[in-house]
Amino acid sequence: MKMHENSLFAVLLRSPWWISLLVALATAVAARFVLAKFDMPELYAIFVALPFLVISSVAGWRQLRAPSAQKVAAGIEKLRGQSWEEFGAALEATYRRDGYEVKRIHGAADLELEKAGRLTLVAAKRWKATRTGVEPLRELDALRRKREAREAIYVAAGEVTDTAREFAAKTGIQLLDGAALAARL
Repeated sequence: MKMHENSLFAVLLRSPWWISLLVALATAVAARFVLAKFDMPELYAIFVALPFLVISSVAGWRQLRAPSAQKVAAGIEKLRGQSWEEFGAALEATYRRDGYEVKRIHGAADLELEKAGRLTLVAAKRWKATRTGVEPLRELDALRRKREAREAIYVAAGEVTDTAREFAAKTGIQLLDGAALAARL
């Protein structure tokens, strides 16, 4: 199961942890006020706020473990310094470690991943580009439909334009860039 990216909990997970904590406190206060009107125990207000407390804890844990902006920048620069052979080998090793069967291919995608009968295409050949537009994503999407792959991943060490991000979101292409790319490799 996957949480919808615009659901309240998904938005709170991406926000600073203290925002979820404030929502939890506001919810508890409001619930306490409503419960008092019906002569119900005030302890129930904690149960109403509990999901937001959990989200606050998870968001805080993720933010605590997230690499700093300096570490991400250093990681991206290190990746940009690699040749395609080194980068491709590191990418292959990462997916093999995750249990995928990896095969190099040519065209709009560079890697074909298979796990539990699910096919995923990975495009990484333009990973060093300073700025990525929508065209390589269109090519990847066309290949995904042609090969009937379930997922597609586009790898970019540089900036991805807003138009390209919108296209990726609309077509379900996962972008692996920035902090996610540095952490993955």
